Amino acid sequence: MTDLSAIARQFAFPGEVLSVNEYGSGNVNDTYLVQVTGGQGVSEFILQRLNPTVFLKPEQIMHNLRVLDDHVRPKLLASPDHRWELPTITPTRNGADYYRDDSGACWRVQSFVAGTESFPAIVSVSQAEEAGRGVGFFHGLIHDLPVHLLHDTLPGFHVTPGYLDRYTVLGAAPPHPDSSPESLFCRRFIDERKTSAGVLEAARTRGELHPCPIHGDPKPANILFARDTGRAVSLIDLDTVKPGLLHYDIGDCLRSCCNPAGEEAGPAEISLNLDYCKAILRGYLPQVAPFFSSFDYQYIYDAVRLITFELGLRFFSDHLAGDVYFKIRRPGQNLLRATVQFALCQSIEAQETEIRGIVRGLQKP
Repeated sequence: MTDLSAIARQFAFPGEVLSVNEYGSGNVNDTYLVQVTGGQGVSEFILQRLNPTVFLKPEQIMHNLRVLDDHVRPKLLASPDHRWELPTITPTRNGADYYRDDSGACWRVQSFVAGTESFPAIVSVSQAEEAGRGVGFFHGLIHDLPVHLLHDTLPGFHVTPGYLDRYTVLGAAPPHPDSSPESLFCRRFIDERKTSAGVLEAARTRGELHPCPIHGDPKPANILFARDTGRAVSLIDLDTVKPGLLHYDIGDCLRSCCNPAGEEAGPAEISLNLDYCKAILRGYLPQVAPFFSSFDYQYIYDAVRLITFELGLRFFSDHLAGDVYFKIRRPGQNLLRATVQFALCQSIEAQETEIRGIVRGLQKP
């Protein structure tokens, strides 16, 4: 067992460590809340062990966080009336950005954004609009960050054709074969949609969409809302900040926020909530209108459909591989997650006309 208190004491907290407790429900990293006592009372920090299977070069992640902070912090200081907080890095006692334990695992600490809460799923139209505004505000902060300054910490992340290629190889001889009805459904679903997997990458190749900084995982749990006002005031889990297509974020935000049932419900309960979709875009698009192109608007539907399909593909691939990427809490959980995403994808496809109509109605002339 890892001595969490000993790990926490490697960092330069402004006081003594009181407690270290598991925090959140992330699928990748191990996350803990550290309480520290000092001259200002009890303060809180987030301690994380980066998943070595996912993040092979943690020093690149920390580099990106430093670049992000250097770019965004002056903008936030210039707008003190608008609350937006970026988690900051707490160094080790030796001044490093992260600590490696005896096993080689990488640990880091960031500030805790106080007075906020996040949700596993969006619960109202007004909250959906605020989530969209928050993601759009974040994109506005980072859109002019020179993308070449960022490491690509997850090569191939959200490049759907790459996931499809790996699935094709894996599916031919999976380490953990599965011939259940749910597995057969997933195989058929993927096979029927594989020809459309390259829609965003083809747009990038044609120069219609351009690489830029992205968050990489703007789901509801990573959007922090102020408890007193309900306003979105932060995006957390910044490990996936990297070069990409903005539509990876747009698609993932709509995918995750417009499914009120959440990602662990039964497939029969899953659908894309059009009211939430319209509210998110109503909050989001005014924030990005100054730098959005006609192509950016055009590919919003494709983004939400494709990213939903992609995540289902990744969950199913991980199920066949033996659950080596996404953490599970019970057998078959990644298979369930895959069927949920594919059910959501079906709902999105059934509402293509409506979604495209929402975008047209909100598009800046």
